Amino acid sequence: MAYEKGNGKTVVIALGGNALGNTPQEQLELVQNTAKHIVDMIEEGTNVVVSHGNGPQVGMINNAFAYAAAHDDKTPDMPFPEAGAMSQGYIGYQLSQAILNDVKSREIPRSTACVVTQTVVDADDPAFQNPTKPVGAFMDEETAKAKAEAMGITVKEDAGRGWRQVVASPIPKRIVEFDAVKDLVDGGYIVVSTGGGGVPVFETEGGYVGTPAVIDKDRSSALMASELGADMLVILTAVEKVCINFNTPEQEQISEMTVSQAREYIGQGQFAPGSMLPKVEACIEYVEKFPEGKALITSLECAAAGLRGETGTVIVAD
Repeated sequence: MAYEKGNGKTVVIALGGNALGNTPQEQLELVQNTAKHIVDMIEEGTNVVVSHGNGPQVGMINNAFAYAAAHDDKTPDMPFPEAGAMSQGYIGYQLSQAILNDVKSREIPRSTACVVTQTVVDADDPAFQNPTKPVGAFMDEETAKAKAEAMGITVKEDAGRGWRQVVASPIPKRIVEFDAVKDLVDGGYIVVSTGGGGVPVFETEGGYVGTPAVIDKDRSSALMASELGADMLVILTAVEKVCINFNTPEQEQISEMTVSQAREYIGQGQFAPGSMLPKVEACIEYVEKFPEGKALITSLECAAAGLRGETGTVIVAD
């Protein structure tokens, strides 16, 4: 199964959930374009693990079940961990199918595998004391509080628009299916895993138990990359390079920064909390755990060139 030709490098690629479109039909078209860029890397002999966000998709699944349950007593409410697993399944199916089709069209002797992944989080993580991430459908206060009581979920009022379930965003500690992913990569498979950061689970005396939460997919990808000893973590975003003084006359693109420089820029407030900051932080986590590796932030279109060192922002150990 192993693909002998090429550079023997292993990379973990993190795709944003928002880049996958708003409907399954739109997503199918977009992943075909995404697949071409990923297969460009594979064609050069790189071993690839693909992770992806699932924010819009898991919300869509959650909303659909919530709406159906409210209007049809035959449809149950769907717990959030199960909705996360569903999103991993259908995004993973479309991504792995698109990559497989492109690989076959180029006659590259590789195959894909999609692994629905669980990620261990700590029940004592401070994030659980203050869940902030709204998910699913809007409800009136009475319905929301009744549902909270019945399902053991947390609900909050959301910006005057109604009440919604809120979940925590804890730090990923361990990827349950890591050994399976590693064996598949070692066997030459292109692996899609850790979608949406993985389904968050607690490790209890009775085994693993799913919990309603959303793990940052870039942090889970950093964990996967460092545990694999991947040569590179590639975080794909909307821009070719990370900028400082963004949207000002002094805007400047950064081609390379050390962990210390990255921390300095973070201290200056250079990276927006909702967008670039978590990406840079994930890169720092990966490089600190695996100093031999390099982290790359760039756009999908520039990914193959970024791997060759021609563009993008690279973050390295001090």
